[in-house]
Amino acid sequence: FAGAVEAASSTGGQIMPPIMGAAAFIMAEMTGYEYSDIIVRAILPAFLYFLGIFLGVHFKAKKLGLVGLKREELPKWKLLLPKIYLLLPLIILTWMVIAGQTMAKSAIYGTIVAIVVGIINKDDRMTPSKFVNGLENGGKNCLSIGIACGIAGIISVCITMTGLGGKLITYVVKLSGGNLFIALFLTMICCIILGMGVPTTANYIIMATTCAPILASGMGLNLMAAHMFCFYFGIVADITPPVALAAYAGSAIAKAPPMKTAWNATRLAIAAFIIPYIFAYNNALIFVGSDVKFLSVASIVISATLGMASIASGLMGYLIRDMKWISRIALVAGGLLMVIPGTVTDLAGLAVLVVVLVLQRIENKKDKAAASV
Repeated sequence: FAGAVEAASSTGGQIMPPIMGAAAFIMAEMTGYEYSDIIVRAILPAFLYFLGIFLGVHFKAKKLGLVGLKREELPKWKLLLPKIYLLLPLIILTWMVIAGQTMAKSAIYGTIVAIVVGIINKDDRMTPSKFVNGLENGGKNCLSIGIACGIAGIISVCITMTGLGGKLITYVVKLSGGNLFIALFLTMICCIILGMGVPTTANYIIMATTCAPILASGMGLNLMAAHMFCFYFGIVADITPPVALAAYAGSAIAKAPPMKTAWNATRLAIAAFIIPYIFAYNNALIFVGSDVKFLSVASIVISATLGMASIASGLMGYLIRDMKWISRIALVAGGLLMVIPGTVTDLAGLAVLVVVLVLQRIENKKDKAAASV
């Protein structure tokens, strides 16, 4: 489980603003949206993703009886505040991107500030050898990304020139029978399979050239929603069995069985399998469409948050006490109802959550009464 937490959380870094990995920069090029627009639209989905992981860890900890550190054992602010300057590179990079500077310029200035901060940091000062090693590692990373993008570009051209992309769209649209949910599900399967074992950047290029057109052109889905949908499922391929590279790395760190770690990571990151469907059906979650108003967005976030809590609780088998299988299944079903856009489904899911909560409280009272006799 510890390895799964690491794998699921680190995988989420690819969808977490303000950086979102290199793939987000390519998304800006392929969709025509500004990078600053993409990071704003990714805020709520990323929040819900990490909320789902947090709730899963919380309910698991409650079930195992784990508690946090005592207050006197927590890091002292007076020791942390002098190190606040270490955040400067991230602050500068984010500020320049939001201010509308080019990606290259923002990256260069962010790197310069990072070097200066490294020289100032006396606890782990940057030496000439560390600087050279950093340049070496950066060059190696750029080469791997460049090669992956080059190969992905060849694949993209082959798909375009041979008409394979158009055929793929035609087949998925035919199989779905015009039903958006079936088309989304089939696209999800394609993204997960094509994304297995592929670096994130090349992964997104493949998704954007093969799968996103299926939803955008074939099913009439909003362009940003289509690309975000494919991006999400390309990313979660890293923790989805059987080829779950991030989960295997987490299992090596935790010295745990790889496949069990992968299944636990998938269960923890269940939000990543649900959120794309939410913004595909209701683009307001990514601030797209004419009906983007505060109340509509707030209602989506609240219902999705409660839905994530119900699903996480059901999967971990704990709400305020251990649950039986029937209650766990009911909570997962109720949570799915709440994440489906619609007032009726939201109320039905909320009713399930309230009923299970009341039943658990009654069981707690019975146990206390029996213990006092």
